[in-house]
Amino acid sequence: MDVALEINVLAAELVAMLQAQGKTFAAAESCTGGAISQAVTSVPGCSSVMRGAVVAYHNDVKAGVLGVGKDTLSKYGAVSEEVVIQMVGGVSAMLGADCAVATSGIAGPGGGTPEKPVGTVWVAAKVGTDIRTRLLQLEDAGRAANVKSSVAEAFRLVLDMLSCAEG
Repeated sequence: MDVALEINVLAAELVAMLQAQGKTFAAAESCTGGAISQAVTSVPGCSSVMRGAVVAYHNDVKAGVLGVGKDTLSKYGAVSEEVVIQMVGGVSAMLGADCAVATSGIAGPGGGTPEKPVGTVWVAAKVGTDIRTRLLQLEDAGRAANVKSSVAEAFRLVLDMLSCAEG
């Protein structure tokens, strides 16, 4: 399935699952630049679940708006598990959401390093008090493709968590 179509399907599935469980949603996006929230808000009926989103591209926004520790950013860098955990916790608390996702990564074409090459993306999802993370090492298929793949993986992670919460 084409990734763009898959994103639409996953977003619709997320909205339906959130509605069924009576949960709300928020997103903190860095490398995805609002693509997660755009996909969710494209689904009819999303207003019953979507609380809001923060595009925290710059580290000052991650720290000042989402409450990511400046020491965490200095020690681990913006593209790290520690940062996305704080981003997802910050956005869910700030917007009062039961469920949230966060992304931070290197979409390319530049910005990569030997330790964190282009296509390195951290995703976090939070449902209730449970937070899970996933490290993506995407093949560098270009910036747009890397963003789309990151969005799809963020949806998969949160849907997996919501499926477990359902059972």
